[in-house]
Amino acid sequence: MIRVNLLPPELRKKVKPVPGVLVISTFITVAAILVLGGVTFFLTSKISDLKADKTLKEKRLAELQTMIKEIKDYEKDNKSFQDRNNIIEQLRKNQNIPLILLDEISELLPKGVWLTSLSESGGVVNISGYAYTNPDIVNYVENLKKSEKLIDTALLESRNATIDNISVYQFKLTFRVKL
Repeated sequence: MIRVNLLPPELRKKVKPVPGVLVISTFITVAAILVLGGVTFFLTSKISDLKADKTLKEKRLAELQTMIKEIKDYEKDNKSFQDRNNIIEQLRKNQNIPLILLDEISELLPKGVWLTSLSESGGVVNISGYAYTNPDIVNYVENLKKSEKLIDTALLESRNATIDNISVYQFKLTFRVKL
């Protein structure tokens, strides 16, 4: 079968060529969409990586804060232990002071002198007693002053007294124990 176009030439449809600007603009638009899609994909990937990194770092930060808290608790417990240990050591050291004090006082006590009271307040020891003669009191005070374990020995008072019709000397003295 043969076809013949019987339409006059002016009625025939002519295929118009596509303008070059339209082709170029379409190409540029498609390229821009592809580039923007690639950039969007890249940035989305980068954001998700940063979020994952942030989550890991937040977990690590929480772990480190827990460790810091444990360290502070340990340091607090250690300091408390050291304070208690220092107190115990001080008590052990001071535990011997009454023994040293009584031993030293009794060893240095001459004949004819006896003690009636002994008190300690704030590290200062006060002694009261009697002696048959005033030189016995002076001898006792000199003995206490020579002691390496006692310091700041001072005779506060010495006066004549009578006990059961016997003339004696009453005295008071003070000193500190050397630690």
